[in-house]
Amino acid sequence: MDELIQRAAEQLIKSKQAISLTGAGCSTESGISDFRGPNGIWTKNPEAERKANQSYARFQQNPKEYWKESLTGVSLLGNLGNALPNPGHHALAEMEKMGILKCIITQNIDNLHQKAGNKRVLDYHGNISLLRCFSCDTRYDRKEYDLERLLAENRLPPLCQKCNGVLKSDIVHFHEAIPMDVAQESQKEAETCDLMLICGTSAVVVPFAYLPRIARQRQWGKKPIIIEVNADPTPLTEEGISDYLIRGKTGTILPKIVEEIKKRTG
Repeated sequence: MDELIQRAAEQLIKSKQAISLTGAGCSTESGISDFRGPNGIWTKNPEAERKANQSYARFQQNPKEYWKESLTGVSLLGNLGNALPNPGHHALAEMEKMGILKCIITQNIDNLHQKAGNKRVLDYHGNISLLRCFSCDTRYDRKEYDLERLLAENRLPPLCQKCNGVLKSDIVHFHEAIPMDVAQESQKEAETCDLMLICGTSAVVVPFAYLPRIARQRQWGKKPIIIEVNADPTPLTEEGISDYLIRGKTGTILPKIVEEIKKRTG
């Protein structure tokens, strides 16, 4: 493992356009449950997954009831606003501060990369702290709207300040398309990176899982280096999409990579 960590550090230092893809494995060490692991939310509660599958349709059919249910129901993920970044998040933020990591594309909705200090984050599946207009895709900090007051005064759903469209949570529901701006920027990053550091994702949820394949299969220029940091092998490992796997927890491996980078760069 030490040899692979040294190899990753050396390749990151040499890179010009390194990006990172992150998934639930980066956040479980902050006490946030994943969905499909052995103790995942859907694994333990299939009924909750069935209801989640219907959320987007409920929003489209009746935004007011969608919001009432959202504000009065119990969150399966608990209070994500209280979650704190772990050493893996801080390591990625440090790589960005060093000028090595140019962008993070994350499946996670918990805002922890931003809390850790990363500036360039593409929230592929949305961000729990934001609201997004269903009509024009304008995003707002959730704190800009007193949702509890709107509920009490029977003035739901919240409306966009720009176009008066209906707002929904920025979180991308089942059956909802990835917002166009995020999808396009993510594809561009995959097409132009020279190194992709994949951290804590099972790489089975699409279209997110297509991004490493887009990077590997592009027809022009030099192929990027693709490194996995995961507890277990993934389809990317088995299909030879990634160059190698550093097996372990992201909160353990990523700080070691940062330490190695510091040794080599003084």
